[in-house]
Amino acid sequence: MKKLLVICFLLLIAPHLIFAQHSDETVRIKQLKVYEDSLTSLGKKMVNDDEELIRKNANYTFIKTLVSALKVPNSFLYPFDSVKSVRIINSPDNRFRIISWPVVNQDGSYRFYGTIQINTGGELKLFPLDDYTPLIQHPEDTITDNRKWLGAEYYKIIPVYTPQLYYVLLGWKGNNVNSTKKVIEVLSFKNGSPVLGMPVFVGNGKTRDRVVFEYARQVSLLLRYVPEQNLIVFDHLSPPDPKLKNRHELYGPDMSYDGYRLKNGKWVYVENLDMRNMPNNHDEEYLDPKKQAAIDKATKDN
Repeated sequence: MKKLLVICFLLLIAPHLIFAQHSDETVRIKQLKVYEDSLTSLGKKMVNDDEELIRKNANYTFIKTLVSALKVPNSFLYPFDSVKSVRIINSPDNRFRIISWPVVNQDGSYRFYGTIQINTGGELKLFPLDDYTPLIQHPEDTITDNRKWLGAEYYKIIPVYTPQLYYVLLGWKGNNVNSTKKVIEVLSFKNGSPVLGMPVFVGNGKTRDRVVFEYARQVSLLLRYVPEQNLIVFDHLSPPDPKLKNRHELYGPDMSYDGYRLKNGKWVYVENLDMRNMPNNHDEEYLDPKKQAAIDKATKDN
């Protein structure tokens, strides 16, 4: 008889519980949509405005608004699709996501901002990324943390399942009016906190904690992952004249390709790759914020 009463009681309250859950979810989505609209508007100012002070102020407000949005329960599941001014990518194992973006300085250089959001399934857990680039003298030989970040906007996360799980990140770093940079970064976690850099890139004269490419601003660099071959492939960069060696702001692709192939948990340098055998599944190309601003302006004018 008691079991029957319990069942009847549950049947009576179940619709109310379902309605309450549905109502809470509706409120949550509405909250996030309001934040998303604000972030979209602020992001446009952050990228497109001609005044540096306005861009920076918009960025500071953007950061505060983003943190407030991420405090909404289950925000990890919300994609913020309309916020085009930042790059949001989830790790393939859905353990975390990285939100990253640049702000252009008046002199044409960049400062990067970002955060790592952990998928806790509940309480918000963030690791802010603080751009420490000017003070990192030897970026390929330096292991840091999220507070001393070699800033970049990441477009690919590659998990590497060794006894110590780590993730390889491909990112666009920008630089200045003369040259552009891209980076192959490594992210791991120690006692739950992020560690950036790891000595896993072997060959080409040394072992590196991360790999940084610098090349002329006017050219593009292919940097992508080919999962079928466990291979990160990139353009070989060279100067237009041998006399200009080490003038990296003049370097460009020379129509050959090199890469790093995963072997026993390390990435081993390989030269002269045959790109004709590579699957044609290009990563998204990063669009320079200045070029994006010009496109937006042209669209608005038309």
